[in-house]
Amino acid sequence: MTEQRTDQFRERMDERALSRTPHVASMTWRHGLFAHWPVDPDAVRPHVPGRLTLETRDGRAWIGVVPFVLTNAGIRGSPSAFRAAFPELNVRTYVRYRGDPGLFFFSVDVASPLIASLVGRSTRLPVHSARIRVGSDETQVAFSSTRGGNVRGAGGHVDAPVRFSATYRPTGGVFRPEPGTLEYWLTERRRFYAPGDGTVLTGEIAHDPWPLQPADATIYENTMFEANGLPVPADEPIVHYCDELAMTGSIPRWL
Repeated sequence: MTEQRTDQFRERMDERALSRTPHVASMTWRHGLFAHWPVDPDAVRPHVPGRLTLETRDGRAWIGVVPFVLTNAGIRGSPSAFRAAFPELNVRTYVRYRGDPGLFFFSVDVASPLIASLVGRSTRLPVHSARIRVGSDETQVAFSSTRGGNVRGAGGHVDAPVRFSATYRPTGGVFRPEPGTLEYWLTERRRFYAPGDGTVLTGEIAHDPWPLQPADATIYENTMFEANGLPVPADEPIVHYCDELAMTGSIPRWL
């Protein structure tokens, strides 16, 4: 079996291996950008917990910076009055745990202190509250996020702000990536892993294949790499757009 066919077979089996943990949450992703950079895996590996295996593609690790908006987020079946909508920005890489693929998040920024606290406590993800603005029209999405920059303590210490600002738009029709392709490898991850003291927490999402579109993005500010201690890539990112996708989420569980 060729390497590509082996990857395709493994990716299909990975999809079938998702746990049967109840999916209690539902939400809709909107106005999302996938921006991915290839980086030296030796520079990323020290930032990934030892229980996780850093995944590479063609000898490179990949870092994703992903801005989007979650709407209608809440417990499945709950009325709209109990649902939330908020923008989010995450920085992530690609890992395996005991052979199963998933995401490792370096940071997750959301535009709500309450949601940041609740999600951080329930998932152990590095969730932060940030000031995020999102605007869109018929041609493009404008997304900006700033975390920190506030005066703290009697000594007047000022946190260095962490910033991301970009405009992006789709430039072509919708396609669904095929197993074995780079686009599939970068986007079709249905788990996250959050290692702790002797344990690993995981959560899953479920949804239809990503309806991706080729995209054009202009990134004006991006200090997400420096803020997470990651190498700043020299290459331009590979970018894709997703306008909307409904999904469900599981109860996080210990492995």
